[in-house]
Amino acid sequence: MSQRFPLKPLCLVVLQALACQAYAAATVANATDAADDGAVAGAMAGPVQTVEITGRGQSRQVQNINKADLAEALPGTSPLKVLEKLPGVNFQSADPFGAYEWSTRFSIRGFNQNQLGFTLDGIPLGDMTYGNNNGLHISRAVSSENIGSVQVSQGAGALGTASTSNLGGTVQFFTLAPTDERGLTFAQTVGSDSTSRTFARVDTGLINNVFKAFLSGTRQRTDKTKGEGGQDQDQINARFVLNFGESNSLTGFVNYSDRKEVDYQDMSLEMIHRLGYDWDNYQPDWQRAVNAAKGVFTGGVNSLDDAYYSAGGLRKDTFSGLTLDLNLSPSLNLKTTVYHHDNAGQGHWYTPYVPTDANNPISLRTTEYLIRRDGIISDVTWDIGDHTVAAGAWGERNNHTGSRRYYAVTGPADTMYYLTNAFATDWSQNFITTTSQYYLQDTWALLDKKLKLNAGFKAVDVDIRATNLVGTRAAGNLDAEKKFLPQVGFNYALTANDEVFASASKNMRAHQPGVTGPFSQTQAAYNAGVATLKPEKSTNIDLGYRFKRDSLQGSLAVYSARFDDRQLSVATCAGIVGCPSTFVNVGKVDTRGLEAIAVWKFNREISWFNSYTYNDSKYKSNYLDGSTLVQVDGKRVVDAPRQLFNTEASYETDQWYARLGAKYTDKRYYTYLNDASVPSYWLANLSAGYKLKSIGFAKELSLQLNVTNLFDKQYISTVGSNGFAASDPKGTLQTLLTGAPRQVFLSLNGKL
Repeated sequence: MSQRFPLKPLCLVVLQALACQAYAAATVANATDAADDGAVAGAMAGPVQTVEITGRGQSRQVQNINKADLAEALPGTSPLKVLEKLPGVNFQSADPFGAYEWSTRFSIRGFNQNQLGFTLDGIPLGDMTYGNNNGLHISRAVSSENIGSVQVSQGAGALGTASTSNLGGTVQFFTLAPTDERGLTFAQTVGSDSTSRTFARVDTGLINNVFKAFLSGTRQRTDKTKGEGGQDQDQINARFVLNFGESNSLTGFVNYSDRKEVDYQDMSLEMIHRLGYDWDNYQPDWQRAVNAAKGVFTGGVNSLDDAYYSAGGLRKDTFSGLTLDLNLSPSLNLKTTVYHHDNAGQGHWYTPYVPTDANNPISLRTTEYLIRRDGIISDVTWDIGDHTVAAGAWGERNNHTGSRRYYAVTGPADTMYYLTNAFATDWSQNFITTTSQYYLQDTWALLDKKLKLNAGFKAVDVDIRATNLVGTRAAGNLDAEKKFLPQVGFNYALTANDEVFASASKNMRAHQPGVTGPFSQTQAAYNAGVATLKPEKSTNIDLGYRFKRDSLQGSLAVYSARFDDRQLSVATCAGIVGCPSTFVNVGKVDTRGLEAIAVWKFNREISWFNSYTYNDSKYKSNYLDGSTLVQVDGKRVVDAPRQLFNTEASYETDQWYARLGAKYTDKRYYTYLNDASVPSYWLANLSAGYKLKSIGFAKELSLQLNVTNLFDKQYISTVGSNGFAASDPKGTLQTLLTGAPRQVFLSLNGKL
């Protein structure tokens, strides 16, 4: 297990430096406001540190990551992993790229991934859940090389964000535009575990001063860091921009992704002690898997669930859209986007619980997904004197089907393809989800624009019609509607380099379709609880101070959140068995915390980035599991570390660059009664590169080295891979994944 290290001395370095700058924040301690003013945070001066700290002009806690940060990460790294350096953000994954979806866990201020909002160029990605019911993961939506920037709002997301899950913050990804210059961009990465990633992008350049486009292709192949199998992906991205009239444009894109990932075995604390960190599924030893399915265990194994032959996930997506951006007058802008998303997915699990026949005790169990969703988003912005008025609407229809099926297997074979002709189906459900949302907000600039007041609201209506096609899972209609979800806020510039801000907002998370929502229960359980089933709601309050000096800039923020009608899906058996879940309302959750971020820029070449988070998230109500009272009042929220600390030193000259960073993650509970947790840990990463001179036709060449988990630390990354339970006193709940060992990669990048 990872050893706990003292954090307090490191945190004090950051906090003392910030505290001496933050005295002005006390004057706004009673603020009760929030709203988005639509401004993009200004970039920090200087070539080294590219995190946009200040979020200047915003009434919310906001930070941005731009292309330079993304470029120096390991190629193919999920942008979510790059965001883990920011305050409030907890990211976990069992692979070095952060792209292995079964293991990916992303949370902000204790709100987990399916309680946040995600968009790409304003288009909703849903909650990016592995269950794949209303969107797709960012790693499939676009190649990481084509992402230009990411904006994180830790508290209240922008009113116009197309999301019905953002109880907490929002994450907005933005695609790089086609370049004005014609050319070919290429990158080749090789490294540990037979990794090979090839990226190539062709830009047409600006044609007749009105049209430009790009087409890119990505091919990645990598073996797992332990056990047998690969995690592979092919992607195609195409995008065009057509300019016409005065400052008008039509933008279109088509993105395609085909991902296949072989899973790691879910672990328990007891298994890690008994079998070790490197334990995984049996593949390619088919006979050992068959023997285990018959109850004949070897090599320390003592359970059917210690290992299976193999498991994996398949996802195939086509994602497209058109955006018409019209400047109707110097003060009036109208932007409208239509989009379409098709998805097919299968999750494979070789199960010893359902035999193929009398001679073969194993079959292949699948969870199958189909998504077809279409939507439209329209926003208008109108500058009227000192006021900026924004309004918009979003509508989407999502046709989603989820099924649980079994397929015959007779021996070891490649089954990482879309299977047909199942011999049995446990359940199959169809969900038609209709979403409508609109918003209105005003930003009022006062006192020579030193003070900005924001006020607005959004209205949301999400209707789910669930049909039971096969089996005993629930069917019915659920509607989540809220006609007034307000946001208010202010931003006041104390000086040219100092400002205070505050925000407050109310949010609602609509009921979710799919295999993990309310309809994952039996019909009887659903009928018994539907009358009291309420959508989750939250109230978020931020108060903060931003500053900028010649060599130091940063921000300090405190926040509070009240979470009502929190819905928990409680695991009732081993994940592979797939029992209907228990869905319970645990009532209130209270969250309070502090976030600090600071960057020291010592000279043109060297800077030092630090961020610190203190988060106190606790359940404030007990709940009933059937007739059993589960006393969670006062217990800490699962998978919500109390402290996070990130430090990163950067060095850059005209030829050399390097980043050395380390992150501390506090212990995390994975039971609601807090009787089981995983220990805290430190993790370090290194990125370094050399900018070569142009060679022949090639230009802007660079050679980059990335080392993840620099000191080869053993640690537990993901918690909750198979959900959470009330209690696990013996440490036998299989819901943990271990982190990847040290990995080394070398990349060559350039242009032609």
